[in-house]
Amino acid sequence: MVRAREMGIEIGFMPIGPKNSIGDVQGVSVGHVTLDDGPVKTGVTAIIPGPGNTFRHKFPAGCHVINGFGKSVGLVQMEELGTLETPIVLTNTLSVGDCVRGLVDEMLALDEGIGDTTGTVNSVVCECNDGFLNDIRGLNVNPRHVGEAVRSASPDFSMGDVGAGKGMSCYQLKGGIGSSSRLVDLDGVRYTVGVLVLSNFGEMRDLSIDGIKVGKAIFREAPPERLKEQGSIIAIVATDAPMTSRQLKRLCKRASVGIVRTGAYIGNGSGEIALAFSTAYRIPHEGVKPVEVSPVSDNLANRFFRAVVEATEESVIDSMLLSSPVEGREGRKRRSLAEFKEHIVGGYERC
Repeated sequence: MVRAREMGIEIGFMPIGPKNSIGDVQGVSVGHVTLDDGPVKTGVTAIIPGPGNTFRHKFPAGCHVINGFGKSVGLVQMEELGTLETPIVLTNTLSVGDCVRGLVDEMLALDEGIGDTTGTVNSVVCECNDGFLNDIRGLNVNPRHVGEAVRSASPDFSMGDVGAGKGMSCYQLKGGIGSSSRLVDLDGVRYTVGVLVLSNFGEMRDLSIDGIKVGKAIFREAPPERLKEQGSIIAIVATDAPMTSRQLKRLCKRASVGIVRTGAYIGNGSGEIALAFSTAYRIPHEGVKPVEVSPVSDNLANRFFRAVVEATEESVIDSMLLSSPVEGREGRKRRSLAEFKEHIVGGYERC
């Protein structure tokens, strides 16, 4: 399995980080638990925003609902307060409750004051529906899987059909976890923007890679089942640039551009949700003094917008290229985009 850049496809113009993933943002790590047993094709992915007690020392954050056909938890408080105080957990739609419980368990073990001497915790869990391949009614994810994913987290992590991405479909091919990064230079000061996606959306004929309409060629070779667009995608944006929650929300909105550039039109039953956080500073839970922040100027926002767009687009494509073919429940199958390299490379060379 190879990434787009290993095939000679360079999406966008901006330089990438050494890992070309969200792990290029200092302190950010990702862990997975993958459940792969017959009709069980699902799992949990945890994005850890940084070291230490995230409840006592929160991260500035923002979120944006592009299309709200989703069951995410924790966005209301994030929208109101502009902070992230737990890891971000991804899973399938019907396992959100179990993952909230698992994340609460992890936070209670981390901080004995939660729910006692201080307030409760705002767990953040997002989802996509993997029921095409996965026995989603089996409720096979349980709370302990969250802790396992958190403890396995590393800046170097697997992508493709792993963790929450195991049972996901994208453009009627295999989807899953993808990630990419971009470097932003501001007068000699270099910042990193990293994106991670859980991809589960799209109709095959719409698929575009760096402007090349490869989906039509793949459709002619391997026409899939008829589909009404009703998938989803979760996009997580991280940066080490100092930004306010307002600015981070603006980054979230630009993730939609990267998604659409791959061919999506954001269908009625599709849930597209983006979250963003900055690691540049932390916000004390019980701080009494104002937090001094010198955010980047909005006059420079376009550089960060482009970084998010490019990294989101590349993350979606890599989530597919790095996924293996999967056979799930009732013999349902999803082929890997990597099986159609001739359409991708051939089209790219013609351009």
